[in-house]
Amino acid sequence: MEKKGIFYFLLMGILSVLCVLGIVTFFKNLHRNYWWRWIYLCGGVYLLFDLFAIATGLEFWHNLILTMFDVTSPYWNLLYGGFIALGGFVFGLGCCLLKKINMLQSD
Repeated sequence: MEKKGIFYFLLMGILSVLCVLGIVTFFKNLHRNYWWRWIYLCGGVYLLFDLFAIATGLEFWHNLILTMFDVTSPYWNLLYGGFIALGGFVFGLGCCLLKKINMLQSD
């Protein structure tokens, strides 16, 4: 196996272990979790699925990735519009949480 392949699978393995540890930690502390921490869980599950789909060569995932980079596809704007909306939501949530933390610290 070439050097890039070893690095790639090593990186995938590290990411997988970190995701699994994060998911275990999430459920271990379920009673202390805030509602917005479910975002981390969803992100970890997505990343694990993404790594699995790439490693096993799932056909529909390969087609989706090709569609993501095809700027002539009519779905391109819809797909990246969804990413922009999700990014805007997470940015707004982060600003609200920072404001809330600053309000708690100023008391």
